[in-house]
Amino acid sequence: MNSKYEKIKSIPSEHKEKSKKKSGRRSRKGLLALVLAVAVGGGTSLTLQGPSEAYAVILGGERITVASHPLLIDGVRKMIPTANVKGDTYIGLRSLNDELGLETSYDAGNQTVTVSGRGRTLKFELKEYNSAYLLNDQLIYGLPPIVQEDTTYVPLRFLLESVGYGISYDAALSMVGIESIQENPLTYHTEQIAESSKELSLKVSYPQISGLGDDGIQQKLNTFLKQEVESHVSASKVLMDKAAADNKQAEADNPKFKIPPVSLDGVYKITYNEQKRLSLYIDYYIYLGGAHGMTERVPYTFDLTTGKLLTLQEVAGGNANYVSIINNEIIRQYTNTGLSLLEPFKTIEPERPYFLKHNGVVIYFNPYEYTAYAFGMPEFEIPYAAFR
Repeated sequence: MNSKYEKIKSIPSEHKEKSKKKSGRRSRKGLLALVLAVAVGGGTSLTLQGPSEAYAVILGGERITVASHPLLIDGVRKMIPTANVKGDTYIGLRSLNDELGLETSYDAGNQTVTVSGRGRTLKFELKEYNSAYLLNDQLIYGLPPIVQEDTTYVPLRFLLESVGYGISYDAALSMVGIESIQENPLTYHTEQIAESSKELSLKVSYPQISGLGDDGIQQKLNTFLKQEVESHVSASKVLMDKAAADNKQAEADNPKFKIPPVSLDGVYKITYNEQKRLSLYIDYYIYLGGAHGMTERVPYTFDLTTGKLLTLQEVAGGNANYVSIINNEIIRQYTNTGLSLLEPFKTIEPERPYFLKHNGVVIYFNPYEYTAYAFGMPEFEIPYAAFR
């Protein structure tokens, strides 16, 4: 077994790839025709009434209704083709990107779509039920794209948050809003720690930033993130080596018994880069044997003027009642959505892990903490205004 980690540098965030523009066609099965609903934070599903220019799209023999709906893009009303797929809102990719000023290209040979702009490159393949995307060459997962009648549809919220836009709902206008986020002038590239053998697979990605303007703080943040990841990988390797040995012995005791190699996968997501703050998390998925692995999310929120990690109370504006405010919002949201809990929720810890998004502070439940494994990590976005 190779005892050294292989360090891999990926392409920086400014990289763009141009390819031949063309659209493709794929069929989809098992998709239901539903009324258009847009999830706009807080676990709320908002229905837009009165579709115009509606037409039916046939996917796998079942009908999906696509309609031009009004969206408020940086204050300007635009009509964009949208569709609801099993409760999730999909958007016509090229139509939306043309309005946002993003570049969309298509590689027919590889069936790959590339969306470029705002210092980001998002790539994905037009394959059936493909949920893997590359954001600045960092693997992330979302709902799969849908292609029908030479038009590609992608999940609205996932696309917007991936390329630096906020999404909101204007109750007065009964309209979903898309807002260009004014971000800190940062760029980042992906570093990896990787190792592979017959018994073990390990690949963990983490960001390294540039363009901060203060080289001392920038180096402090990059060194901190690097050391954090190396420490997590080192601790995980102890568990993985022991599990690999135990699994090997179990297979020797029962020749018909086959256990997949142990593995550790780490992917990061930058969730907030505004107001001289940077928030991100790294999801570590470790598999040691058994039915499935477990995911541990490790979030970080930095003050870019000092390099300091911010506490939950600090990002809540210093509000002395921040714990009860968050508790009330969590209860309201899971009650409204009907989320089933394994045990009653009482309160968060004062230093509960969190991360930031454009519209609020996000608290999440870990697998099995309050919900079944199938629910993943339910997230609760607490609006910044709730702390004022």
